[in-house]
Amino acid sequence: MKNYFLFILLISLFSCNKETSNIQNDDIAISYYKKAKSLSGDSAYYYYNLAKNAYLDIKDSSGVGRSLVNMAIIQQENGDYYGSIESSVEGNKYLKNINDSIIRLSLGSSYNNMGISSSYLYDFEKAVKFYNESLKYANRPDDIALYHNNLGDALMSLKKYKAAEQNFILALNTNNEKNYARALNNLARAKHNLNPEYNPLPLFYKALKLREKEGNPVEENSSYATLSNYFLDKDNKEKALEYAKKMLAVSRQKNSKEDQAQALQKIVNLDTKNYLPYFREFQILNDSLQISRSKAKNQFAFIRYDVEQKNAINERLKNQTFQQNIGIIALILTLIFGVFLYRRRKIRLQQEKELEIKNTQLRLSKKVHDVVANGIYQVMTKIENQEHFDKVKALDELEFVYEKSRDISYEKSDDSIEEKNFSEKISELIGSFKNESVNTYIAGNEKSLWENISKNTEDEVYQIIRELLVNMRKHSGASIVSFRFEKKEDVISISYSDNGIGISGDVLYKNGLSSTVSRIESIHGAIIFDTKTEKGLKINISFPVS
Repeated sequence: MKNYFLFILLISLFSCNKETSNIQNDDIAISYYKKAKSLSGDSAYYYYNLAKNAYLDIKDSSGVGRSLVNMAIIQQENGDYYGSIESSVEGNKYLKNINDSIIRLSLGSSYNNMGISSSYLYDFEKAVKFYNESLKYANRPDDIALYHNNLGDALMSLKKYKAAEQNFILALNTNNEKNYARALNNLARAKHNLNPEYNPLPLFYKALKLREKEGNPVEENSSYATLSNYFLDKDNKEKALEYAKKMLAVSRQKNSKEDQAQALQKIVNLDTKNYLPYFREFQILNDSLQISRSKAKNQFAFIRYDVEQKNAINERLKNQTFQQNIGIIALILTLIFGVFLYRRRKIRLQQEKELEIKNTQLRLSKKVHDVVANGIYQVMTKIENQEHFDKVKALDELEFVYEKSRDISYEKSDDSIEEKNFSEKISELIGSFKNESVNTYIAGNEKSLWENISKNTEDEVYQIIRELLVNMRKHSGASIVSFRFEKKEDVISISYSDNGIGISGDVLYKNGLSSTVSRIESIHGAIIFDTKTEKGLKINISFPVS
């Protein structure tokens, strides 16, 4: 009887303890969520992640979903676009089956965030899809207007100007002056694209005046970029340069690196006499932006991993006795404190090592893109351009790409796979882009030209040539493409030219040539863009043999 009573007492105590634990976890989750809302950047991300896990413990789907949506927005704002979309998708799973007006707002915000991330990744078809989804959940006039404006912007990028105009008109139905000015500016762009005779300047200037009144430098720069592009299209380079420099001045004042990069791109193309210092400044700034984005991706992944590790440790501690918990917690706190001190000391003493790790990550990411994506694209080009392309040969080349991708995962050397000499590989690469509408020409690509150059230089040169050809095919509309190779005093020069549309707007930033510049720098080379050519594109590249 005594044992039975003790058993009942233990069950009661356990139940009370469990209920108390749930109440405490609920308070903890709410506390973490409020803390996150009071912070910004990675600090806010850290506490939203803690809140998400605390809500998971008490099976609060709403709290989990809202935490994930906020985490996704922070990732998008810091350049981790793929990670942002993943977090939004995960958050949407927890929110979709909840019928609540507040949750619908979160879903609308989540899909809008996915649309923004997709736009930054230049996947405008998906962006349109996500913005349309966001409108299904929007129930506030300002949100509806904002989502219509974003949808119109994505449609503009797809050159669907009539549909874009309709969305911008709907976006004007807002009391938010910032969003109204944005929609007004975009509406003028859409009308001008639909009818080149339409004069958008009155609306452009009205939007700029509203933005200057608001004192929002990001929005001001949007107007300056629009006006610079407009006057460039009207062949008024003086006015175009004036607004590009205004954009640069404001972005420097507010330390907006993204806007600085865009402004520098415009100035490089407009100021033919003084473009070189601006181009060098753009290179430095662009490298900084790439490293910052990579750091953000790694940082958010580390935060989530760190929190998950701590949660796993806490779960194990719950299954131990009270006395054991006290000892283990004390030990863990000691270890965490020691690890913290060690990491701080390691950060101070091993800055170069940390940079090496980051460069390795960037190199592997770039190698995956070069080998897999560009390899498959080249096979697709051959299939498209060669009328009687052998299926067996296509499968062999795809298998070659597959084998090289496996080598990357094992960090193997791929020297044994390469059989052709480098001269033949270059000729075959350039020839693969020839078709009935594009003629390719090569001069000076002799086998002796490539003697004594390193394997790394070969790889980078191959990727540089391929990127120029891919850029030509996607953007230039050229019908004649030529390469001339020369070697003088242990320096190899490559002259590229085509008769396409040439350099315009933000070609360096959007068309992938910034990656080409980075490759050239990695082999201690130099690149010169001939901006004086009236039509077409001319690029001169040089690098040392060893």
